[in-house]
Formats: sequence, structure tokens, C-alpha cells
Amino acid sequence: MKKVLNVFLTIPILFSLSCKSLRTPLIAEDAKVRLVATDYFFTEGPAVAPNGDVYFTDQPNDRIIKWSDKEKAVSVYMEPSGRSNGLYFDHQGNLLACADDKNQLWKIDSQKNITVLIDDFEGKKLNGPNDLWVDPKGGIYFTDPFYKRPYWTRTEQEIEQQRVYYLTPDHKDIIIVGEDFVKPNGIIGNKKGTLLYIADIGDKKTYSYTINPDASLSNKTLFANMGSDGMTMDNRGNVYLTGNGVTVFNSKGEQISHIPIDQKWTANVTFGGKDQKTLFITAMTSLYTLKMNVKGIR
Repeated sequence: MKKVLNVFLTIPILFSLSCKSLRTPLIAEDAKVRLVATDYFFTEGPAVAPNGDVYFTDQPNDRIIKWSDKEKAVSVYMEPSGRSNGLYFDHQGNLLACADDKNQLWKIDSQKNITVLIDDFEGKKLNGPNDLWVDPKGGIYFTDPFYKRPYWTRTEQEIEQQRVYYLTPDHKDIIIVGEDFVKPNGIIGNKKGTLLYIADIGDKKTYSYTINPDASLSNKTLFANMGSDGMTMDNRGNVYLTGNGVTVFNSKGEQISHIPIDQKWTANVTFGGKDQKTLFITAMTSLYTLKMNVKGIR
């Protein structure tokens, strides 16, 4: 096992802000991106627990890492982890994981007991659940792109379309809610559960959708001419996309900020800590944080 290092370094960064952002800055005064932990293979899927702890994955090394809000330190939470990728907490405090090893969706309770929520779709193996979001009703939207993995025994897709699905709150039915994508990846919804953002990273675009009462999606609208690996939202309705650092758009789809990260690729982002006013950023080998004036919406 690689040794996990806890380090606290500050990295000077430049922020590109619109006039509106300068009047009401997103980022806390004098805040700098801080390198919190490193020496991973590839970090992904950060998710905030009800107590403010943040969990993220070191997917190639098959483990889930926990950052403790109380101790301000990281530790290995689960290893192996089903090659978990995207993570999210449900309303009961269970950790949901896109378990990429066997293309499943897992529920992990506080005792680390695992329940497989999804094993296939209509008898065919999913491409590989990647990212997910839980709506106010407890239903789960998740993206299912195809990224061929070296640890898979299969070599071809069993489902041709790269879709977005919805798992009903009772976990009994899976519904196709979108399939006109090149490669869907990042996904996030608003607090009211009326609006959903989906990044088509394969087409370098992000779209917004109206969430209908039956969980179907309508009113597909181009939100940004940029794809995204992972994404999050703040309490002002701003959307945070990743790839080349973190790029922030307001609710109108106007870019209002860019947070550079000193890595080749920034994979994912979430708000964490007890007050949810710290931005947690997973990028390549490392986990970073940035103090914010805005907060998350969990």
C-alpha cells in the first residue's frame, strides 16, 4: 500500500472574476488553495457526510479515503472498495458508491456493510456508473459512460448507449432519463430537486434540465460550452465544473470565476466541513481545499 501523506501547503493562485463576483466574492478573503493530502494514484468522487467529513476515492488503488472534519486529517476508510469512483451520501447517511469493478451501484452503511443496489439493466451489464446525485425524494440519478478498464474481463459494451438513469426511491426500478449523449459524466441537481445539470464530457458541453414530478427530464438547455468530470453547486446557484482546474458559472451559464490547480487534470469537487464553506478538490494525485464565502447545499 502506498503511504498516505498528510501535508498542508499553500499554493498562490490567481482568480479570474467577473465584476459581479468582485462585489460579492465567492472566495474567502486571502484564501489560497491548500494541498491537504497527496501520494495517491488518481483521486475522484468527493462526497460530504452529514457531519462534514469528506470521503473521496483513490480509484486505481481500489480504496475510499476519509477526511475527518474533527481531526483535519485523512485515513483509509475502505480497501478494497469495488473500484469505487463517484460517491454521494443518501438522506439516511449511507455512502453511495459507483463501484466500477463490476459496474454496480453500492450502498455502504455506517458499519461498512455493502448492499448492491444495481447489478445490471435489463439483463445487460452497465457500462460503468461514474457519478451520481440523490434527489429530495431519495431517488438516484447516475451517469453511465464507457471507460474501458484494464481490470475488466469483458472488452466490449453490452449496452451501446451511454446513458443517464434514475433509480427510484424504493430501489426497485431503473428508468432511462437520457441517452442522447456522447459520454455523460458529471451530474448535480439543485436543492429543491427541480433542476439537474449533466456534463457530456465527450461532447465538451454541459446541459441543464427540468426535473419533472415523475423524475423524467425535459427542457434540455445548453448551459456551458464545456464538459466536466465532476461538479457541484453552491447556495447561490453557481455551478462548479472541473477539468482544467475548477471553472465556476452562475445560474445563467456565465463564467464568473476560474480556480487554477497545479495538476494536469482536476477530476471532481464538493463542499465539505461542518459549515460546508470549504471547497474540496480532487486532482490527479492529491486533495486540495479552498475556503469560501459561499457554502454547499447538502
